[in-house]
Formats: sequence, C-alpha cells, structure tokens
Amino acid sequence: MRRFTGWVVLALAVVGLDQAAKHAVVSALGGGGSIYVAPFFSIILTYNTGAAFSLLADASGWQRAFFTVIAIAASAVIVYVLWRNARDALLSLALSLILGGAVGNLVDRITLGHVVDFLYFHYQGFSFPAFNVADSAITCGAFLMGWDGLLRKSRPHGHG
Repeated sequence: MRRFTGWVVLALAVVGLDQAAKHAVVSALGGGGSIYVAPFFSIILTYNTGAAFSLLADASGWQRAFFTVIAIAASAVIVYVLWRNARDALLSLALSLILGGAVGNLVDRITLGHVVDFLYFHYQGFSFPAFNVADSAITCGAFLMGWDGLLRKSRPHGHG
C-alpha cells in the first residue's frame, strides 16, 4: 500500500507542477505577448479546447464533455492498474506520469473549459503545436510504458 501511495503522490506532484506553471504563465501573459527563451523556444499563452495537438479544437463544443469523460475514465483505469502493479517501478512510474498529466489537463478542462498550453518550439518556419507540463508528463509516461513493454518482451519466458 505504501508503494501505491508513493506513486499517487508523484502523480499529484505532476498535477501541482502543471497547475503552478499554467498559473504563472497566465499571470505573466494574460494580456498577450510572449517570452523569448531561445531562437527555437518561446513561452506563449494559448488555449486549447481540443485534445493533443488541438485535435477537434474547432468542434462546436461537444468535445469538452467528451474529453472530460475520457480523462475521468482513463484516470480510473490507470489508478486501478497502478494499484495492481505498484511494485513494478518502471510501469508505475509511467502510469504515475500519465495519470498526473491527464488530471492536470482535466482540471483545466473542468475549471476553465479549455487547456492552457504555453511551451512553444519553433525554428525557421517550422513550429510544433504549443503544449504544457501535463502533456510532457503524458508523453514521458507513454515512452516509459513502451520501454517497459519492450523490456518485458525481451525477457525469457518464466523469468520475469
């Protein structure tokens, strides 16, 4: 039970970091503008009513409820899988990051009606859609989950 609690605390820390970063950006850039960090990176303020990479952002509004329900259901499943596998460090780390990211964006969706994005990578006419700390946690968690799957697949059967 202690291990499970630790993983949940990690997920909550991701939510806290995500929300703090979003609050700071909204406070700094609520009136517009951007913060130049490097020739390839800026901090901007944008609102995303869709999913990752603004998928369905132009829909008529139904997507808010849809993504909220998906995030709640996915979070419940992740908590269950995390509880069942709390002793598996790599899988639990991956699940905790994904859970924290999902909940971080869910908080925005419920309280604001959109997700705050602000990390903006660009270079010579190329730009990557803006994202946030929660999206980064989800991406890192998904990568670790894939890595965990590859490690499991490469182990000899019966040794695991």
